[in-house]
Amino acid sequence: MATAKRTQPSWQAPQPRSGAENPPLKIWNSLTRSKDPFVPIESDQVTWYACGPTVYDDAHLGHARNYVTTDIIRRILKDYFKFSVKFVMNITDVDDKIIVRGRQQHLLDKFKSKNTESKTLPLETAEAAMRGYLKKNLPLIPPDTIHSNVEADAKVAYATVLDGGALEEGPPGDKEAKTKMHINTVTTGARAMTALEDDTISLEEFYAKAQDLLLPHLDSLHGAFINAEDHSIFTKLTQTFENRFMEDVRALNCVDPDVVTRVTEYGESIVDFVDKIMKNGFAYRTSDGSVYFDIDAFEKANNTYARLEPWSRNDKELRADGEGALTKKTNEKKSDADFALWKSSKLGEPSWASPWGKGRPGWHIECSAMASDVLGRQIDIHSGGIDLSFPHHDNELAQSEAYWLGRSYSHQHQWVNYFLHMGHLSIAGSKMSKSLKNFTTIRDALERGQWTARSLRIVFLQGGWREGIEVTDDVVAQGASWEERINNFFIQVNDLLQRKQGSPEHFDSVADESLSKALSDAKKQTFDALCDSFNTRDAMKSISEVTTTFFVLDKTQLSIATVRETAKWVTQMVNTFGLNGSAHADSESIGWSGLEIPDAAAPYVFPLAEMRDQLRKKAISGIESSDVQSIVASKPAPIFADNNKYAQVAADFTSDVQFAATKDDLKREILKLCDRVRDVDLFNVGIYLEDREGNQPALVRPVTKDILAANKSKEEEKKRKAEEKQKRLRAEAEKAKAKAEKDRVDPKEMFETDEYSEWDADGIPTKEKNGDDVNKNKTKKLKKLWEAQKKAYAGWLKAQGQ
Repeated sequence: MATAKRTQPSWQAPQPRSGAENPPLKIWNSLTRSKDPFVPIESDQVTWYACGPTVYDDAHLGHARNYVTTDIIRRILKDYFKFSVKFVMNITDVDDKIIVRGRQQHLLDKFKSKNTESKTLPLETAEAAMRGYLKKNLPLIPPDTIHSNVEADAKVAYATVLDGGALEEGPPGDKEAKTKMHINTVTTGARAMTALEDDTISLEEFYAKAQDLLLPHLDSLHGAFINAEDHSIFTKLTQTFENRFMEDVRALNCVDPDVVTRVTEYGESIVDFVDKIMKNGFAYRTSDGSVYFDIDAFEKANNTYARLEPWSRNDKELRADGEGALTKKTNEKKSDADFALWKSSKLGEPSWASPWGKGRPGWHIECSAMASDVLGRQIDIHSGGIDLSFPHHDNELAQSEAYWLGRSYSHQHQWVNYFLHMGHLSIAGSKMSKSLKNFTTIRDALERGQWTARSLRIVFLQGGWREGIEVTDDVVAQGASWEERINNFFIQVNDLLQRKQGSPEHFDSVADESLSKALSDAKKQTFDALCDSFNTRDAMKSISEVTTTFFVLDKTQLSIATVRETAKWVTQMVNTFGLNGSAHADSESIGWSGLEIPDAAAPYVFPLAEMRDQLRKKAISGIESSDVQSIVASKPAPIFADNNKYAQVAADFTSDVQFAATKDDLKREILKLCDRVRDVDLFNVGIYLEDREGNQPALVRPVTKDILAANKSKEEEKKRKAEEKQKRLRAEAEKAKAKAEKDRVDPKEMFETDEYSEWDADGIPTKEKNGDDVNKNKTKKLKKLWEAQKKAYAGWLKAQGQ
């Protein structure tokens, strides 16, 4: 008989309080897999618990996807829909990964401190480590392979994977990505061993390159024997990476949580939480002092387990991952699916006191205890990455409901009303992951200039918050295009408002009415989009569309009031989305950061730009040397500051145009200098002058990434054309040289080869090599060639003056 397909249980829709006026917001709710009307428990107040990082390594762009997207939704709730949001985030500073990483790093540091000179033991240890690594992770390579052969053996054993194929039937995915990672680990380690043997790297460099082999090996040998009572072995790691995580997300312009909770600060509370679940009849203790959640008892009490992903509850791989690598195997569990609330600690693991003996919290229980402590028996929103849905969040729900339900069993308790899961960030089809080592850390991406806080956030805004995002060139280009569009909008608006100072605030025109309507439409479309489960993709399109209308309209027909109102709304939206640093959503200012040239540049660049505008305009219409002197004299002379590159550019330009006034072709010289200061001198110090049609002055703006890219493309095209020209000239020169070599041959000598045996007086062949007469047809062709050469030779002689 077929097993019935598991489905999600019914969801209790929150009821609005009397008199509450909530926006028509609907949120995609993982508890129902549908968009549900958002009704907070306390009218205009929202409680939100977000799963935070496990702090054992630097955060990568995959984490940024989660935390930046969470920040965007939080800002929309608070700054757009005007809810009061209490946002709580946890820091997991105790778990299996942290214990293993902290212990491994501690042991490697000890090993390195004892082996600072001789390379014998480090090499022997690395060789043994490689054998263990191969056996565990790359079984197709013989484990006794020596390091000098491992790279070649890997290429043979895993040729299919390395060529882009799959280990099994179907398309390649995470398994293949992990295999490639393991191959890279052993290859890097093997090369490091060879280099150390050859004395081409230092011991310190060797440890850095071979550490991914050494870490698990040293832990397997000595991990159980460390002094685990010394918690600093682990907190040294977690405190470092918690601080770095907070620095990273702040650099991405994420607002700090209202409350941060840490597992290490909740030891007693977690013990009490587990104890109550036991007393409520939903947990049991095993002989080793561990405590497990009793799924069967929970369900027999008319509760539901696996609310989020009931179809995943029998997935053994997911369940094992949720329990952690250090979980003891036991035959005392009532069901394989029962999960640990409290783990008895083994040797080499930190522990805390409990009624069941020394141990530590299970992974899932920490969030239930901390969220319940800060936010109470029911929460509006719980969120995290999509990979946490099962088993982590499903286990959280079960144990929290078991805690708050009590023994009455009269009804199910809905601990969370709305569950939000953020989509992954993927590279080449695989999610960005620490375990796959296919990641770029946040700080590396920002330091290299690969991303900015704004450019990354724009890419996330242009994708759905719950869908995965595949980083492609097209995705990056779309984000850059949107950013440059808004840059241009703000620059043109500010310039227009400055030029229209003193003009009437309002006047009627078709253009002004068009912009006003476009703004009204954009506001409505944005509201509808954000009410549709925070549909930022469509909201971004609406912002883009209103700027398009502005760009195409005749600016002389636009009123100050309508332009200002439009620009303020666009500013408020980019502020709401967190695209403008710490600027408040309701700011009265117009624009975002990055539009202004540096303060150190302004006193020099603006007068220079004005002088250039006047010189250029005069040169086009007709310029005299007296005009140059007059224009220069009307501008303040640059006052030099120490190492001020902008002052130097201004001084050089002033000097150059004065010198140009002494030359004959003044118009050409002035226009050439105006182009050079725009394209080279100012561009090289990060300033872009944008010449415009008519009598409008050049726009002064900073060089942006998009402008740099356009300039690079322009330079590459220029270089390509120059190279093509040089190639053509070289070919022509070679052709001319070959012709000259051919032309200098006397026609009487041109057929003197061993192909013939006799010639007439003009050098035309009469006998073949074998003594036969040259036939008439061939003689005719040879005479034709001879005549042509005679003519060419005569030309060559003439060119030589003969």
